[in-house]
Amino acid sequence: MEAYNIARGKSFYAVGISYKKADAETRGRFSLDAEGKEKLLTQAKQECLESLLVISTCNRTEIYGFAQHPFQLIKLICDNSNGTAEEFQKVGYVSKNNDAIAHVFKVGTGLDSQILGDFEIISQLKQSFIASKDAGLTDHFIERLCNSVIQASKRIKNETDISTGATSVSFASVHYIMNEVEKISDKNILLFGTGKIGRNTCENLVKHTKNEHITLINRTKDKAEKIAGKFNLIVKDYCELQTEILNTDILIVSTGAQHPTVSKDLIHRTKPLLILDLSIPKNVANDVTELENVTLVHLDHLSQMTDETLERRKASIPKAEEVIEEVKSEFIQWLQTRKFAPTIKALKKKLKSLKDAEIDFQRRKIEDFNEEQASIISERIIQKITTHFANHLKDNSNTSDESIELIQKVFQLESNA
Repeated sequence: MEAYNIARGKSFYAVGISYKKADAETRGRFSLDAEGKEKLLTQAKQECLESLLVISTCNRTEIYGFAQHPFQLIKLICDNSNGTAEEFQKVGYVSKNNDAIAHVFKVGTGLDSQILGDFEIISQLKQSFIASKDAGLTDHFIERLCNSVIQASKRIKNETDISTGATSVSFASVHYIMNEVEKISDKNILLFGTGKIGRNTCENLVKHTKNEHITLINRTKDKAEKIAGKFNLIVKDYCELQTEILNTDILIVSTGAQHPTVSKDLIHRTKPLLILDLSIPKNVANDVTELENVTLVHLDHLSQMTDETLERRKASIPKAEEVIEEVKSEFIQWLQTRKFAPTIKALKKKLKSLKDAEIDFQRRKIEDFNEEQASIISERIIQKITTHFANHLKDNSNTSDESIELIQKVFQLESNA
């Protein structure tokens, strides 16, 4: 990546942990909430890192950015989460330069999601870019990469069937309930936590279960009331959580807390209770499984479900990969132009200095010399010459390093121009 004149002496890395090698407990330790992300960006700025993105979802925690060594980015994750460098060594991964670019495309387009075709990750990427930009941690490379991934995501969504049917953990949870619970429309459902996953789950519950016995509880009551108002649902105060658990048949937990919010001490009932924990870190303590009447299902289990919809999506992978390759190639081509842009700029500057000197000479030598016309003609010739050089470098990318060196030598340009 140094050859692209994007970040001298540094490489572009993608570092992180995901569901592929890290279980829910481990992912929970590396999870970053909003405050953790903000602290990470502040630390990155203090450590003179120039551009990076950080995402943390239920499936993964990753940083994409430039560094002299990937440990600089790994350290940022470990310093601002409960994960350790030793743990990261066991389950983490590092991609560099073109491999890192390919990884970002795969993640951002849902091909690396725990549920294939889950496009919620693209909104995380957009939010990550905004946060990094506000912190002064973006550059042309990061901005162009984000826009390219967003473009690929939109095309895959519109041109393939990879996003048809269920594409999220929130739908998978409702799908599980409908398959496992009889007479679902008669059951009492309590949704604890109304963040993004909670909102989506609520919408899917209303849409697919025809259930009119859904209660919402959130630490901030007005957030729950906004969602409830759309669907005419019941909202209870946070202090009523234990009472509501006593009366519910299905408890869905998605609070986004960094520690368990539901434990065995909150549950005092003899009737069967199904609990779905859709959170990373886990929001339901493992001790609830000590209760005979309680069934606990975590999102990792939900994400492993396969159905006809998922199989149809798998058939769309080749087409999605074609789209990614096409957009990624355009991005790499842009990188190539960034590679020789400084040389073309320096060449144009050198030609203009030659032009100015020659016009100055002819002005003194020729009577009634038309300086304006001479300048216009010279500028057009310079533009044509530099365009020819640029096209040559663009069309012969395999030998562009040698061509750049020759141009710099012939026109006596600075090598670091």
